Amino acid sequence: MTLLPAEVIGDAYTSTYHWSLLSDLVDVGNRMAGQEGEAEAAERVAEAFEETGLRAVEIDEFEIPGWWRGSSQIATSGAHDETYDADYQVIGLPGTPGGDVEAELVDVGYGRPEDFEAADLDGKVAMASSETPDDYGRWLHRMEKYVSAVEQGAVAFVFRNHVEGCLPATGEIGYNNRPGPIPAVGVSKEVGARLRRHAEREDLSVRVAVEARNEPSTSRNVVGELGPDTDEVVLLTSHVDAHDIAEGANDNGAGTALVAEIARLLKQVEDDLETRVRFVPFGSEEIGLRGAYHSADRLELDDVKCVVNVDGAGNSRTLALRANEFAELSALFEAVTEELDVPMQSSDTISPHGDQWAFVQEGVPAVMTASASGENGRGWGHTHADTLDKLDVRDLRALSVVIGSAVFSAAEADREFPHRSREETREMIDEGYEQELKKGGRWPYDDE
Repeated sequence: MTLLPAEVIGDAYTSTYHWSLLSDLVDVGNRMAGQEGEAEAAERVAEAFEETGLRAVEIDEFEIPGWWRGSSQIATSGAHDETYDADYQVIGLPGTPGGDVEAELVDVGYGRPEDFEAADLDGKVAMASSETPDDYGRWLHRMEKYVSAVEQGAVAFVFRNHVEGCLPATGEIGYNNRPGPIPAVGVSKEVGARLRRHAEREDLSVRVAVEARNEPSTSRNVVGELGPDTDEVVLLTSHVDAHDIAEGANDNGAGTALVAEIARLLKQVEDDLETRVRFVPFGSEEIGLRGAYHSADRLELDDVKCVVNVDGAGNSRTLALRANEFAELSALFEAVTEELDVPMQSSDTISPHGDQWAFVQEGVPAVMTASASGENGRGWGHTHADTLDKLDVRDLRALSVVIGSAVFSAAEADREFPHRSREETREMIDEGYEQELKKGGRWPYDDE
């Protein structure tokens, strides 16, 4: 294991390069997949790659099912009469169709499979929390809750945030089934609590009205490379897109800024790189990892030595590693953090959340790096509050040294990261995540 040289680490600990790029990305505004801001952000990242001196810099375009937000409203009657239509109260969820339905509201709590099975949702509006119980064993994604509502006969879906602050949470519900079959909205914790309280008092009728546009669009990945022209390649990835309601500072402007900063640091030791390193901020992560899948389809995966994905890093300097049971990659990060004498939190669960999954499902060694926040769920992510003021340049500096040193070491010619077969990966996936993937039309193994 080889750390970055001391002079490069010193550069990293005084750098503002990533902060400047991150500021430019959040100032773009709406970076929703397939929309103008995502294209502008990709151009800015490509410009940064060119300035650093990466070779083979390109913007790789691909087609996606686009989605554009319109207005949303919830109106109640029965136990209480009120209308919620402000964007700090209710917003449409990406992938939702337009629609206008009215029915009784039923709250299903956390939205676990057993919660949906126990509820009478036929012809009703289902409401579920964004929270997952700490002892549940896996994260429950909103898409799984949405599909469960559909399967139980609900006519609309309401996703109530568990984070206070008048912050309705957004997030994809359609994935490979876009647009979804029933209208879906997110509401703030405060509106959700109010709806739940009134529904518990007596029957509460809810009208859910959503305006949305679903039509084809174009997304893009940004690509640049350093190091020798080897067949084997190490990938350092992130995603440049963000949800349209916020700046997307932590999710995932910071991740993309870190990828660009690490490219700048590795450029200083390019002659010492023993394996080609490819830097790829993907497009369309938020709507189904589409940029990652597009990239994986174009690569010879046997030549991909490993993938280090950066997503959700920046709200603390403590690295969180999601290793997907790739022991050699996990050991590398443990050695780097031990040598630097910094903490790291790690999880070995094979998770389908994050761009690394497009490679993990094929058995390619891939990890996700983030920041340890101590919060349940996304925190400020996927809300209006995911803004630059929540981050600190000192955290980006520390993370760039840890992740950059790991990538530098991963490129050593004699360092090996064994691949798994698709069959081995399939057998290792938790039953709950298998259920989630099948519900969302994302299970990749049905042909085997």
